[in-house]
Amino acid sequence: MTVSTPGFPTWVDLGTADLEGARRFYSALFGWGFEDDGAYTTFLLNGRPVAGAGPLYDAGQPTAWSTYIATADADAVAARVAANGGKVLVAPFDVHDQGRMAAFLDPGGAPFSVWQAGTMSGAALFDVPGTLTWNELNTRDLEGAHAFYGAVFGWQFRHSSIGEMPYLVAKLDETPICGIQPMTAEDWPADMSPHWMVYFAVHDCDRSAEHAIALGGRVLFPPMSLQIGRYAVLSDPQGGMFAVLASNR
Repeated sequence: MTVSTPGFPTWVDLGTADLEGARRFYSALFGWGFEDDGAYTTFLLNGRPVAGAGPLYDAGQPTAWSTYIATADADAVAARVAANGGKVLVAPFDVHDQGRMAAFLDPGGAPFSVWQAGTMSGAALFDVPGTLTWNELNTRDLEGAHAFYGAVFGWQFRHSSIGEMPYLVAKLDETPICGIQPMTAEDWPADMSPHWMVYFAVHDCDRSAEHAIALGGRVLFPPMSLQIGRYAVLSDPQGGMFAVLASNR
């Protein structure tokens, strides 16, 4: 599998109301450098692209991270999204010679995007501290998400659980891709929309949470240990939500 293998998360980027503030916060938290072309920031780890950031385009749009799933044909994905109850928010378009992208809402209301690689394949590093290590859909319709993403991307699913909560692990050719978990009324605020969460790998979850606070961020869900490692859910100073994971694998 490569970064541009269809069906695999290949890139994440942040839409933010304060691009300069985001550069300061994430560079300090993860040790990222960055390149900026005036319209878009590419975050770098050891000189290699790992994530992006850009301005918000609508006044009411919240600061948020977006997940991009690799595809060989963005137009075909757009057709499958529409045919399976999703919504095309931004029709496929070319980003210069770098690639082709589109943005969607799944039937449960969670936004996601796809990336058809051109000269830019996606992130160059994964699963090491300071890089993307997991993507997770939080949805109020677990069965609907199972059907939709299986039809759109050909994902198979393994049923699992976190404590007593059901959890789906999406797979392609037996390789885990991402997770899907239900947003229960007991655990999630009623006004929080379904969303894709991005997880960045870190050496030490607790230290990263403390560092985020010192940089003006917040801890939304304090560090907790699971079988795979220790994680926390944080937000940047503008409210962009993300998670950190110190894996024990």
